[in-house]
Amino acid sequence: MLAKAVHEVPRAGDLRYEPKWDGFRCIVFRDGDEVELGSRNDRPLTRYFPELIDLIKDALPERCVVDGEIVIVTARGLDFDSLQLRLHPAASRVRKLAAETPASLVVFDLLALGDRDLMNEPFGQRRRLLEGVVDTRLARVHLTPMTEDAEVAEDWFNRFEGAGFDGVMAKPADEPYQQDRRVMWKVKHERTADCVVAGFRWHKDGKGVGSLLLGLYDEDGTLHHVGVASSFTAARRRELVGELEPLRHNALDGHPWRDWAEAEAPAGRMPGMQSRWNAQKDLSWEPLRIERVAEVRYEHVQSGRFRHGTRLARFRPDRQPESCTYGQLEEVAPAELAALFEEARS
Repeated sequence: MLAKAVHEVPRAGDLRYEPKWDGFRCIVFRDGDEVELGSRNDRPLTRYFPELIDLIKDALPERCVVDGEIVIVTARGLDFDSLQLRLHPAASRVRKLAAETPASLVVFDLLALGDRDLMNEPFGQRRRLLEGVVDTRLARVHLTPMTEDAEVAEDWFNRFEGAGFDGVMAKPADEPYQQDRRVMWKVKHERTADCVVAGFRWHKDGKGVGSLLLGLYDEDGTLHHVGVASSFTAARRRELVGELEPLRHNALDGHPWRDWAEAEAPAGRMPGMQSRWNAQKDLSWEPLRIERVAEVRYEHVQSGRFRHGTRLARFRPDRQPESCTYGQLEEVAPAELAALFEEARS
């Protein structure tokens, strides 16, 4: 079940509010000793998080299907970067990371219990059943906090962003579980930043620009790749080809990412690195001369990068690329995750 993005906490109707966790969405299937973890797109996750299997056997009913989120919790909050590192083909590497940065499971919906299919039951009923079957005394298996009070949800939205939360979810209490339908709401933070447009990727149809590669300068004058702007209409993709064409001429001459563009097997975080989700995905890119500035809308920053793809607001011919620094980004103080659970319990 999916969600529509909104920018204010909804208040109309009988709603239940939860934190929006920043991790890997996961459906847990348990049948006795058999446990399978599946992603939102039906990709298997079990082999990447072996440390969760025994925890799930101890915390969840013997036969059930549960909707939740896999997260990695650190002293500074949720760590999505460490979570991504777990998607590694080598089993030895996965075992090493499982010991060093163990994952946690946060559950927020119950789809089946024993032989009973709960997907047609209203969410309020599913939540009550879930509260009665999850053993929350065990470490690293959590029942997500929930409130019926929109003011409390607003407070969570404002205070706990520093812990790595994506925002707040709002769920109608009387709705059944509707696969692939956007019947929930996700409330997310949105800000703007001016970024250097240092390159682009072609759209998969080969007829337009798929995404713009964005950069920000640090205090030493180094231009870092911080993410992409995408989600253009077909017409806008074609328009961007013409707008960016003058910037392609001799673009590699003095380009700060020249070594990345010419590397056959790039390593580390750079525009041409291999996708962790899809090894066949083409992440090659076209460099542009460092002359164009774009104002983009973003949600939040993690480890010096935009956590999700940004959206292009407009180009800024009045701004110089060297003025696009990390200093313009809003800093969010870390928050204590335990405080959220304590408040929900009380």
